[in-house]
Amino acid sequence: QVQLVESGGGLVQAGGSLRLSCAASGRTFRGYVMGWFRQAPGKEREFVTDITWGGGRTSYADSVKGRFTISRDNAKNTVSLQMNSLKPDDTAVYYCAARPAFNYEYNYWGQGTQVTVSS
Repeated sequence: QVQLVESGGGLVQAGGSLRLSCAASGRTFRGYVMGWFRQAPGKEREFVTDITWGGGRTSYADSVKGRFTISRDNAKNTVSLQMNSLKPDDTAVYYCAARPAFNYEYNYWGQGTQVTVSS
């Protein structure tokens, strides 16, 4: 059974930092792209960032560029999201996701972790 389990969410003041982690299990994720998405109350889920298997390519939403950094440890099957200079607009449920590199759609999702940034 494939599982993606996020952790590290919480409440932080604006300007602060949080580090989210996602532990993947249940299959090999070799060759998979790992990504982070978020969904704020009343809004659609949006792409935040993703990273290729080897870590050689990352992409970021414009809203988080320069503030968020994605990384992965393939030996541990984990992917992390370092979030700095957080803003109230970053408040959302953050989801970890995985897809084969040749797919456009993500087919594995975590249950999400809440991030709340107070002003």
